[in-house]
Amino acid sequence: MLIRRIKKLSPGRLLCLGFLSVIISGGVLLSLPISLETGKKIDLVDAMFVSTSAVCVTGLSTVEVGNTFSWFGEIVIAILIQVGGLGVATMGILFVLLAKKKIGLKSRQLIKESMNFSNFQGLIKLLKQIFLITFGIEFIGLILSFFVFVSDHTFFDALWISLFHSISSFNNAGFDVLGGSDSLLMYQSNAYLNIVTAILVILGGMGFLVELDIIKKRSWKQLMLQTKVVLFMTVSLLLLGTLLIKLTEDITWLGAFFQSVIARTAGFSTFPLSNFTHAGLFVMIILMFIGASPGSTGGGIKTTTIFVIMLKSISSTFNLNRNTAFKRRIPDLVVTKALVVLFFGLLVVLGGTYIIMILEPSASMSDVLVEVTSAFATVGSSCGLTANLCMISKLVLMAIMFIGRLGPVTIASLWVFKESRNICYTEENIMIG
Repeated sequence: MLIRRIKKLSPGRLLCLGFLSVIISGGVLLSLPISLETGKKIDLVDAMFVSTSAVCVTGLSTVEVGNTFSWFGEIVIAILIQVGGLGVATMGILFVLLAKKKIGLKSRQLIKESMNFSNFQGLIKLLKQIFLITFGIEFIGLILSFFVFVSDHTFFDALWISLFHSISSFNNAGFDVLGGSDSLLMYQSNAYLNIVTAILVILGGMGFLVELDIIKKRSWKQLMLQTKVVLFMTVSLLLLGTLLIKLTEDITWLGAFFQSVIARTAGFSTFPLSNFTHAGLFVMIILMFIGASPGSTGGGIKTTTIFVIMLKSISSTFNLNRNTAFKRRIPDLVVTKALVVLFFGLLVVLGGTYIIMILEPSASMSDVLVEVTSAFATVGSSCGLTANLCMISKLVLMAIMFIGRLGPVTIASLWVFKESRNICYTEENIMIG
């Protein structure tokens, strides 16, 4: 009976249920003694928090991952990150493909929903290419990172740290197993590791369809409109973010560039965010809120969303009323969807900030806003507030991370039970602005 009810659920609800199941399973595993270092203990809420953060590829943690969890626990976290980055449905299809079984329509609908694809055409072939890109890039990241970590750790420790770092970077998770809570502070002057990590994060945040489009076409004129928009916004945000962070903070150009990269959904840090000025935090919050690109391992409202909104705003300001970019016209429906995503994103961030400020009266508003935006955009950057939160605040952040990973519009649509009736009322104008 239960299985029949589950099968009747919409793809969105099945996807939500799948993520919840993985989070709960991960939390239970992380709370077991085998997952912990000798002498370490962890509350079930904290275990669930880490599991949620890993599956939602966020990186926020109430405990020091490297010092708290054993090899088994770290492996569990790495698997949760991989599942969360690619998507529960996508990873499920991988096992079906390995078992050489047929993939039904319901499974295809789940993949389409989870990866935000527009249609079913060539879906399985596309998935195979995505797996190849993901594991290929992560393997290259492992090799490149190993040359750095092997100088500070034993061979096998360095191998594991490199693998974990590569998975965490490409999936925009921001977790590390180096021990302590300093993230990559000890490597802040290591240009090689900074650049390798930044490239992994950027590739993970661009979106699989964009990367496949670039690989196949290799010509700017032939690229899809989405690819052009993503490339334009990625380069623009990286350059603008680097410049603004450098102007507001007393850090190196390398540090400013790295912070600009990780602000778009990978919570590593080479400079403590708690030492940033309010101006620097403001820049980080904006970059975090925008986030990565659609169909990627990153979060946020997405680069394409902010591009479409800016385009519409500029077009309307000059009475052009033409949503055109790169010699292509963007449908009005896409503009409407972008505005809806922006509205719900702001609603979640502002609402979450208000609730946590009530629960944590001693915390500063800037620290709380960074924490909530980081959770919603699945970034993982923090001013050091996470570990000191009360239990209810942790639960609120877990809910925000979950909403951020699945998307606020997807979550909102889960409660729509009836189809809307086509009723037209009399049109009447209202004043705006």
